[in-house]
Amino acid sequence: MRYPQGGGLTAERRTFREHVRMQAAELFALGHDNAAIAKQLRVSVRSVQRWHLAWEHGGTPALESKGQASRPKLSEALFAVLEQELAKGPVAHGWPDQTWTLARIKTLIGRRFHKSMTICAIAQMLHRHGFSHQVPARRASERDEEAVTGWVKQTWPQVETLWRRSGPGSASKTKPVSR
Repeated sequence: MRYPQGGGLTAERRTFREHVRMQAAELFALGHDNAAIAKQLRVSVRSVQRWHLAWEHGGTPALESKGQASRPKLSEALFAVLEQELAKGPVAHGWPDQTWTLARIKTLIGRRFHKSMTICAIAQMLHRHGFSHQVPARRASERDEEAVTGWVKQTWPQVETLWRRSGPGSASKTKPVSR
């Protein structure tokens, strides 16, 4: 199951779900049907079937929460260091321009912390900490508005191709008009 911010369940939500599983364990002990338990607890029958199987093999302790699914690769302290490194900019780390890409951040994490992360995991981690992909907030100081306007008015119409024919056409592959 995926979560909206790329993270896992909160501690409160894990506790709530564990409480639901414990209620199911009580109902298993009373001999209730899986479908009835699912309806009463407002969960899927398949979940109740998995819980029942675990309960039969391991009892109530088998339904207890195991904690977070995984620990983050970078702790909060290491992420704070990463933020400081990102604030210095890519040029300070040897790249020729001021653009942070996920690949560059991956390289920085490898160099600085000796850890390997996938690009997807880096994107999720950054999103979870409030980062987002954006274009620059201000335009480049070297931008020439007159040249941009001239290009849009003069060059672009010549480059742009027409999407439709000027005359009537035919969808038939056998008629010579469509060739």
